[in-house]
Amino acid sequence: RGAGSPRTRTPSGAGGCGSQMAARYDRAITVFSPDGHLFQVEYAQEAVKKGSTAVGIRGKDIVVLGVEKKSVAKLQEERTVRKICALDDHVCMAFAGLTADARIVINRARVECQSHKLTVEDPVTVEYITRFIATLKQRYTQSNGRRPFGISALIVGFDYDGTPRLYQTDPSGTYQAWKANAIGRSAKTVREFLEKNYTEEAIATDNDTIKLAIKALLEVVQSGGKNIELAIIRRNQALKLLEAKEIESFVTEIEKEKEEETEKKKPKKT
Repeated sequence: RGAGSPRTRTPSGAGGCGSQMAARYDRAITVFSPDGHLFQVEYAQEAVKKGSTAVGIRGKDIVVLGVEKKSVAKLQEERTVRKICALDDHVCMAFAGLTADARIVINRARVECQSHKLTVEDPVTVEYITRFIATLKQRYTQSNGRRPFGISALIVGFDYDGTPRLYQTDPSGTYQAWKANAIGRSAKTVREFLEKNYTEEAIATDNDTIKLAIKALLEVVQSGGKNIELAIIRRNQALKLLEAKEIESFVTEIEKEKEEETEKKKPKKT
């Protein structure tokens, strides 16, 4: 095109063109914006922040997953609304974000667990299945005609040498190992609580680890144990979902401990 062509480009900063340019980049998954953002991936992370809060804690002989339970319709079957799912006998996942997207990821991960067992005659390690899920998510950020998965996941379990593991993945396809972490709505508040309260003493026993997970959720969940769903895996044992009565008894214990602490702090009358 000649130098005198009337269709010369205006710099993105000129006038109102900056916002128009940004709008172009957030429609395409595979195109970076000039300042290095993949907007669709960032929007998927925003979808995660609107999901139910989930917390994972790695103890010494136990791993615990807890999620905020949304209230269900009066006539709805409660068992069909689950945010915690088993991927294999020794691996379990909780998610925050779009439930339909999570269903696809869970089904693919379950097939991979069985396929791995058939091929190499050993169960998957927790890191292997986490890496598989992260790779699947990353693939959906790098090809046209798709959108990223709108979920983050906490994946817990035991390797066959008996080591407890906790991993987190996000929509971009990254994953990290954690001692304790939270995802979903109010994850920042829960993470700050865990940073202050996660110590060797706090996870000394299985019950202490379960209590720490409940305390973390109670920071953001209203009306106590009724709105908490809890799953545990102990070494060499399958996933166990705690009954509402068991959760309530833990909540009662926590409340008693709080009252005792408050009593101790009160100045004694002379």
